[in-house]
Formats: sequence, C-alpha cells, structure tokens
Amino acid sequence: MYKVKVYITLRESVLDPQGGQVKRALHTMDYKEVEEVRIGKYMELTLKNTDDVEGRIDEMCSKLLANTVIEDYRYEIEEVVPS
Repeated sequence: MYKVKVYITLRESVLDPQGGQVKRALHTMDYKEVEEVRIGKYMELTLKNTDDVEGRIDEMCSKLLANTVIEDYRYEIEEVVPS
C-alpha cells in the first residue's frame, strides 16, 4: 500500500485573492512581516499496490484533483507496510 500526499497550489502567474485577504487580515493583527500568502489544497490518498503509482497519481491530478490551467501540483509517495 502507498500513502500519497498531494499539494495543489495556484500557479505563480495566477492572482490569489483569497491569499491577499489572509495577508491583509494578518497585517491588521500586527503580523506585518508577512510578505505574501498563497492558498492551496492538501490531500492524502491511500492506494492499493499498483504497478505504476507515479503514473496513476499524475493521471488523477491532471484529470480531476487539479485544474492544470491555473494550478500546479506535486506529491510525495510513501510505501506503507500493513501492520
């Protein structure tokens, strides 16, 4: 089995209004050192053993989990030994 951590973020070229709102809120709370905030998504998937884990994850991300027009994704794969 595999545990996969997927991180999805807006591309650098895409405006992040939600991140801007969080930055402004942090500044009003006197956290003036915050330069930029980018909001993203985090997912954990558990997969059964498969021949091509990376290929399957790439497929899932590009077809459903991420909007590849405006979002980038990366992932970490960890093999899990059942107890």
